[in-house]
Amino acid sequence: MAGSSSVAPDGDDLAYAAMIGRAKALIPQLRERASRTEELRRLPPETERDLHDSGLFRIVQPKRVGGSEFDYVALVDCADALGQADASVAWNFANLASHHWMLGMFDQRAQDLVWNKDANALIASSFIFPAGRARKVDGGYVLSGSWPFSSGVDASEWNMLASVVSSDDEADGIEYRIFLLNQSDYKITDTWNASGLRGTGSNDVEVSDAFVAEPMTLAVSDLDGGPTPGSAANPNALYALPVFSLFPYVLSGVALGNAQACLDDYVDLARHRASTYNRAKLADLQSTQIKIADASAKIDAARLIMRSTCIEAMADARRGYVPDIAAKTRMRRDGAYSVNLCTEAVSLLFSASGARGLFTSGALQRQFRDAHAINSHIAFNFDAAGTNYGRVALGLPSENLTL
Repeated sequence: MAGSSSVAPDGDDLAYAAMIGRAKALIPQLRERASRTEELRRLPPETERDLHDSGLFRIVQPKRVGGSEFDYVALVDCADALGQADASVAWNFANLASHHWMLGMFDQRAQDLVWNKDANALIASSFIFPAGRARKVDGGYVLSGSWPFSSGVDASEWNMLASVVSSDDEADGIEYRIFLLNQSDYKITDTWNASGLRGTGSNDVEVSDAFVAEPMTLAVSDLDGGPTPGSAANPNALYALPVFSLFPYVLSGVALGNAQACLDDYVDLARHRASTYNRAKLADLQSTQIKIADASAKIDAARLIMRSTCIEAMADARRGYVPDIAAKTRMRRDGAYSVNLCTEAVSLLFSASGARGLFTSGALQRQFRDAHAINSHIAFNFDAAGTNYGRVALGLPSENLTL
């Protein structure tokens, strides 16, 4: 099993290493539960408890409320470790952990409302802006809409829902805003019957004319990089990162861990297995050796891209530098590209495994399904990220309004 990297984030290296160790220690039991997780279509209660008890959900939560406040790269490293057990677990972990980070950027009144009641409270999300419509009213907003893909929503007490804010004056332009709602303000619809990431419980949520007070909302324009409404309470550079520029790296570690597990399983099998048809040892075949080299190179390159981007972003934030639009589109490009490398590695190994990969009793078919489910997320669509990067490189305006 590959380690995360020798490069640790700034801060308490021993505490960081211990957290990675806790994530890796969960791998055997999470692997054993993988089939049940898929059957439930959500994380089993004991898995959620393991993630709570280990402190993993709180790795990027402010220290002032008991979180670890690790650097942003922790999301990649911990998702990498958990993804080597079960991509569905890693997906929900990364999503839910990242929302503690984002809440740290909200007005402190929103933070206090959530964390003073329960610092362990889980927060789901759906950042699909066109799915909602909000209008400004006295003291806040009225929000309506129907949002898909709210991962881990059944276990969450809160939800961050993205919406377009409508205005009577077209000259005001389009405003994108995020709304923090309690579970009492939305309805969950059980829609998650998917071929990949089956255990994430990524159900739909519906809101009908819910009032959301101003402090419980956050403008996307406040998340471009630099101080946020939450910076007074949480001055760490972690809470001054450009959120949507780094959006792919919330989840990219899931693809990384899934691909690493697929490679490790393939190597272990090839060391001991002979061909079904001619009894030749797989390890002696040049084609096997080349495929291992190809897949491992893709995975190692992906890990380097993901981690270096996150580490560089933290260094920029510490010195008060806000990346320009060219740098932001590069982050999005590299986030998509690195996950595509992981998907290519899994597909290559799946093909190399022959009929063995068809059996539902093995992990390979799940790793293959999960790899392609991960890659279907818009943040990892290289056509979209690549087009926008190319536009900016050619002097044209960015088409991504969240950057």
